[in-house]
Amino acid sequence: MTETGASSKKHIAMYIGSLQKGGAERVMVNLAEYFFEQGYKVTLVTTYLAKEEYEVKHATWTRVPAGADRAVLVADTEENPAWIDPEGGEKDGIGRVFSALLKSEQKGRAHNLKARSEKLRAIWRQLQPDLVLSFIGKNNIMALSTATREGIKVVVSVRADPDMEYDTFALKSGMLSTFGKASGIVVQSTGAKEWFPKFLQKKCIILPNSVNPSFIRKRYFGDREKRIVMVGRLDENKNQAMVIEAFKEATIDKYQDFRLVIYGDGPDRLKLQRKAESLGIASRVEFKGMVKHVAEHVEKSYMFILASSQEGMPNSLIEAMSLGVACISTDCPCGGPADLIVDGINGLLVPVKDTKAMTEAIRKLLDNKTLTDNLGAAASKIQSKIAPDVVNQMWRDYLDGIMKG
Repeated sequence: MTETGASSKKHIAMYIGSLQKGGAERVMVNLAEYFFEQGYKVTLVTTYLAKEEYEVKHATWTRVPAGADRAVLVADTEENPAWIDPEGGEKDGIGRVFSALLKSEQKGRAHNLKARSEKLRAIWRQLQPDLVLSFIGKNNIMALSTATREGIKVVVSVRADPDMEYDTFALKSGMLSTFGKASGIVVQSTGAKEWFPKFLQKKCIILPNSVNPSFIRKRYFGDREKRIVMVGRLDENKNQAMVIEAFKEATIDKYQDFRLVIYGDGPDRLKLQRKAESLGIASRVEFKGMVKHVAEHVEKSYMFILASSQEGMPNSLIEAMSLGVACISTDCPCGGPADLIVDGINGLLVPVKDTKAMTEAIRKLLDNKTLTDNLGAAASKIQSKIAPDVVNQMWRDYLDGIMKG
């Protein structure tokens, strides 16, 4: 649509709730930066501005305090009043538009639902992108129900287990009624593709995540630190609680010099800290919160654990494998980890919510340094499949094909 007159750049609008520090958001930021640097026009369309967000290279905007020059209010909730300077960053860089309703625009529930839809349609009319790329659950439904009405092609991406993203009758109904309008559906695993009805599977393509370049490096070969690490949101789905129990049982005899180090934050932090205290291992379970330069914190560790009940294609597991750390993962439904790990070859898979199996897997690696090293070395070979230049080219070929079609 934008390829007229003075501008021949293809324009991709990327739609997501915010750029808060999560796996899907990180992938979208990576893709936005890549496509921009390849000569595309890129606009990020988000519902709101989160308190803590990923930095975006080439961003045209900056967050500013209220009252600053050129400050524009983009959210006015009591929890997060947010102001930006839309021209405070790089000139002609990656743009950003917000679709949240301000308080002055809100009335009743029915009105607000219609107003949000109309505001999003107005954004698409203003931007006139060649393609909308949408991430996650309700966003995908909103993109398809608005942008397609403006004649704009939409590619939606399901970033987690579809059962998580469409976990209510309303969401699943919305998905079934709108996904047929998609120009393409990007999923993370074979299991996720098979979750969809046959008529939608025809639209599906499996595209891996583009891993952050900081995780592409030579494998560390020195003595490994006596640390077992986890990275992710502290919540029930990530199930750090099970790992804390398994860690105690696996190290109770001769491995009490090992520590379980957990990176990330979330609603279960206090509960998990209390659990470690109740098990008498609080001194050996460390909660590091959100950290920068995650690769440096992970690469020398003895092993990495993912214990989620549900996942799509977990970034944290991909990153740990890329670093050459021996990994244990739960065998989540929809097959994300199983698409990455061949059990016993480049990692270990254990059943979901199986504390005994997790304990045995941890002990197996603690008891056998040679096996641990071999698994880590084999895991690092994933770099050839998920290196940014490889994955980004796959995304580019796919989206270019959609735009030309």
